[in-house]
Amino acid sequence: MKTRVLALSTACALGALALTACGSGSGGSGDGTGADGKVTLKLVAADYGDKESNSSKTYWNDVATAFTAANPDIKVDVQVVNWNDIDKQVKTMIQSGNMPDVLQTGGYADKVADDLLYKAEDVLSPATRADLIDSFAKAGEVKGVQYGIPFVSSSRALFYNKAVFQQAGIDQPPTTWEELRKDAEQIKAKVPGVTPYALPLGPEEAQGESMLWELGNGGGPTGKDGAYTLNSQADIDTFGWLKANLVGPGLTYPNPATTDRKTAFADFAAGKAAMLNGHPSLIQMAQTGKVDYGIVPVPGKAGPLASTLGVADWMMAFKKNGHRDQIRKFLDFAYTKDNLLKFDETYNLMPVTQSALSDMTASGKHKDLEPFFALLPHAVFYPLGDTSWDAVSAELKKGIGAAVSGDPAKVLGDLQKKAQDAVANK
Repeated sequence: MKTRVLALSTACALGALALTACGSGSGGSGDGTGADGKVTLKLVAADYGDKESNSSKTYWNDVATAFTAANPDIKVDVQVVNWNDIDKQVKTMIQSGNMPDVLQTGGYADKVADDLLYKAEDVLSPATRADLIDSFAKAGEVKGVQYGIPFVSSSRALFYNKAVFQQAGIDQPPTTWEELRKDAEQIKAKVPGVTPYALPLGPEEAQGESMLWELGNGGGPTGKDGAYTLNSQADIDTFGWLKANLVGPGLTYPNPATTDRKTAFADFAAGKAAMLNGHPSLIQMAQTGKVDYGIVPVPGKAGPLASTLGVADWMMAFKKNGHRDQIRKFLDFAYTKDNLLKFDETYNLMPVTQSALSDMTASGKHKDLEPFFALLPHAVFYPLGDTSWDAVSAELKKGIGAAVSGDPAKVLGDLQKKAQDAVANK
């Protein structure tokens, strides 16, 4: 899960994201077992830091050192890789047969399709599996079997500018689409120069913004059977409503299809947008901009969403080196509450286990995150287990914004055809 949050994707051993492939232990068998009989696990992880001083490598090196101290027969070789490079480097590792034992990155479905991964039940103890937040654990499944292990998470909520609302004479944030429309009209009339609702349907994350609105009308990118339903009547009606009630009357950006999330976030942090859907990383931006903000559940057509969009980054374990038992020990160690809390709090991310969520909720140190904590257990996800999703998501990013300026039925119908082609070609 990037800021993406979340962020929220080569290398060896323990940690965050690695840049190059690792060799086996010196004098060893080629599978990471050294001449002394000790096993070296290769961990490749994504880097959540934005500079060398807060690189995730420091975190993973500390975890690796503590783990080896408790398990002297297992070493962890840590490589941390920039998010922009990790997918390419992991692909190179896989193609060369020099795979990591453990990988922490943004997606897992393509590795499952190539039969590269252990099942989660093979590399996690029952206690660790039981501690995972259920909705996130299920999002790691392919055909009912869990392979992706959630590592960090994020969810979405509505941010609103309290000062702008007060200036416009609005007492409460909206809970329904109609209330949001009325509030936007009032803001446009009484607070000139402020975008009432920031609607980013540009190529950065259009699939996320569109899914939040679709969920509010009982729709979404897929149906209950997992098949794509991009042009369902519920989705067509959703974009028809946006076109008629927000875009047409000028209550959002003139062309949402070319407006990215980063623009919407920057506008909110600068006091130039009154409302938008955001994730926890927007909190720091708003505080830096000295915006007096509030956070509430995303409004739906008939009321607040009972479930919101969840995003996760993933841990996965590769079978090639045969280190199942050692990986299991390492992952159980990495998923202890204290280790997860340290990572989440360092990078302002959300937990994926019940124990970490309970601790963060009860501590009182994360008041700004409490609205997200309440939503997290009820999060819903993109169809991450479908290997066609990457291709479909790319098409949504490029094209779904046109649904609020053109004919929603035609735009969504064309996207549905592309989704069906992606399924046929996967």
